[in-house]
Amino acid sequence: MRQDRRLYKFRRQISIMFYQFVREPLNNDECDRIINACKLFAEKLVVWVLLDTALRVKEFCSLRRDQVHWQENCLVVWGKGGWYGHKGKRRVVPLTARAKRLLEVHFVTNEGLGFSTRTAQRIVKRVANRAMITKPVTPHCLRHSFAVNCVKKGVSTASLKKILGHNRLETTEIYLNICPEDAMSEFFQKVEGPRRQRWD
Repeated sequence: MRQDRRLYKFRRQISIMFYQFVREPLNNDECDRIINACKLFAEKLVVWVLLDTALRVKEFCSLRRDQVHWQENCLVVWGKGGWYGHKGKRRVVPLTARAKRLLEVHFVTNEGLGFSTRTAQRIVKRVANRAMITKPVTPHCLRHSFAVNCVKKGVSTASLKKILGHNRLETTEIYLNICPEDAMSEFFQKVEGPRRQRWD
């Protein structure tokens, strides 16, 4: 029994390490580049809203006007986590001012977004190529980037779990891998910086 548990734990650690590798998030510079590379309204709608809400691509593509709570600045999403794999789990997603403006313009004349999953994926890839980002960029990569950015800004893991719609805290923690460059930058800003000021 103990050997089985150890084997399960080892396999899970390996799978998490692999998951972190293939889901490498965008750093701050890459986020700025992909945002600025959006030219068409459709590109901004896809890239900016995905990056600002961390919706899964299927959740994004199926988004409808009545899911936007304009006064409360949030989206109500029915996503993964329901009984027997059905989309029965309700969650509330914060809506940034930038994403809200884009959705307001679009939903004036539309009930839904009108994107297929494949179209959204192609738009993200096209904009990432224009921004000259060499790593693979997918809608899920933008979701991962949202999560890492939240962690950097001090959002608690418990709150992030609710926003992302995870059932288990361990799933949320998978998203928390920060690239070495960001880790170094944070160290020098928060640790080395104050030390230098005291010494000076």
